[in-house]
Amino acid sequence: MKKSINEVEVWDQFRAGDQNAFAVLYSHFVQPLYTYCMGITSDKDLIKDCLHDLFVEIWKNHASLGPTTSVKFYLMASIKRKIVRQLETQLKNQTHHEAYKYQFMEDMPSAERQLVMIEEERMSHTSMYQSLNRLSKRQREAITLKYFENMDTDQISERMNINPQSVYNLIFGALRVMKDQMSVRAYAC
Repeated sequence: MKKSINEVEVWDQFRAGDQNAFAVLYSHFVQPLYTYCMGITSDKDLIKDCLHDLFVEIWKNHASLGPTTSVKFYLMASIKRKIVRQLETQLKNQTHHEAYKYQFMEDMPSAERQLVMIEEERMSHTSMYQSLNRLSKRQREAITLKYFENMDTDQISERMNINPQSVYNLIFGALRVMKDQMSVRAYAC
C-alpha cells in the first residue's frame, strides 16, 4: 500500500524546484493517472506518451505553476485535456487520410478503363515496332543508337562512320516515316 503524502505540501516544494518532491509526485500519481486515462482510451502507448509529456511539461514550468488544493484533480484535468487533444488530432489526421485515400481511389481509372489503357499501349508498341521495321537499315540503326542506347549525335556519327549532318538527316527521315506509318494505323483503327 502506498504511503500517504501531504500532496499540497509536496506540490509547493516541487514548485520551488525540489527534484525529490517532483519524484514523489511522479511516483505517487503516475499509476492512478494511468488508470484514469484507461477510462478515456485504451491506447496504452498514447497514454504513456501523454503522461510523459505532462510530467516533462510540469517540470519545465514548475516555477510558473500556481498553488492548488488538490494535486490529484489538477493532474487529472491536465492529462484529460492532453489526451483529448491527442485523440482529436488523431481523428483529424485519420479523416484527412481517409479523404485523401477516397480521392485517390476516385481518381484511379476503373478496371475496364485500365484494360483499355493496357490494350492501347500494346497497340501503340506494336505500331511503333512495325514502323521501325519499315525503316531502312541505316535509319533503324540511327534511331536505335539515339533513342534506345541514348547516344548523342557525335557518338552516333563516330559509330556509324558518317558525318553529324548525315545523322540528323537519317533520324529526321526515320521519324517522319514512323510518324506517317503510325498516323495511318491510328486512322485505320
